[in-house]
Amino acid sequence: MNNYTSVKEFILLGIPHTEGLENMIFVLFLAFYLFALLGNLLIFVTILASSSLHTPMYFFLGNLSVFDIFFPSVNSPKMMVSLAGRSRTISYQGCASQVFFYHTLGGTECFLYTVMAYDRFVAICHPMRYTVIMNQRMCTSLTVCTWLGGCVHGSILTFLIFKLPYCGPNEVDSFFCDIPVVLSLACADTSLAQMVSFTNIGVVALVCFLLILLSYIRIVLSILKIHSSEGRRRAFSTCSAHLTSILLFYGPVILVYLRPASSPWLDSVVQVLNNVITPSLNPLIYSLRNKDVKVALRKMVSQDASVLGHKQEALVPHCIGTVGSLGPAEMKPTE
Repeated sequence: MNNYTSVKEFILLGIPHTEGLENMIFVLFLAFYLFALLGNLLIFVTILASSSLHTPMYFFLGNLSVFDIFFPSVNSPKMMVSLAGRSRTISYQGCASQVFFYHTLGGTECFLYTVMAYDRFVAICHPMRYTVIMNQRMCTSLTVCTWLGGCVHGSILTFLIFKLPYCGPNEVDSFFCDIPVVLSLACADTSLAQMVSFTNIGVVALVCFLLILLSYIRIVLSILKIHSSEGRRRAFSTCSAHLTSILLFYGPVILVYLRPASSPWLDSVVQVLNNVITPSLNPLIYSLRNKDVKVALRKMVSQDASVLGHKQEALVPHCIGTVGSLGPAEMKPTE
């Protein structure tokens, strides 16, 4: 790639119209970033530690937690370094890495939400065959395909963007490298790259959205056939968290990539929502609205407290026995 460019680094201009607010924005982003890391790590550990959560739905939720740890880590650290007044530059390879991992993980998220919708469809529409269809082999295969599909998606887009020559200017009008802002700096005709990237992102997002929509149409029709109002409420509640996450995911995608006109300020605001805030909200969406996760969390915390209490109780007699075994010479205070 470097044979086609004289640009060795890019300068990230940051979020427009935020001059003088860098310290406040830094604190907010740091808080959201840490909450995203700790919250998703807590859910992931809870799913691993709780045998009651070793089901297909929570297997995919664990994958979503892993995603929400990786995704904000692609751009947030560099963004916070810039907000702290340090270097705003990013190397050519670093910029290409941001584009690759951002769209690899973005594609993975899109496929993962589709798989989760299929899981809910099987659970509600074919409950008697759920464990047969969504067996361990099926869950593993769907997960591997999800991550591989995201990797292929990100690789195509990265190759497409960085095979173009970049000879200056090198100022990226955003807080991270992404397709629209990097393409505007290319020293060549970008119409083909724009068309292919638009088509690639559009096709992936649209196909996944249609599959999710089809799944939920079948789910709603099945739920409406349930005679018990309590049964209908419980069935809808199992899907509400997933639907909320889908809305938070597809909103930014449509606003940034699938609209004709571009607005740097709006794009930055939407990308902040997508990069920083949404990954920190998913732990709340899936834990506060999910009884099984809350019960598993309480059980895990109580077990940890119980283990700690037993260790302290075992330590006290040991200390008393040690003191009691001392002879008169050892117990005499030092003069």
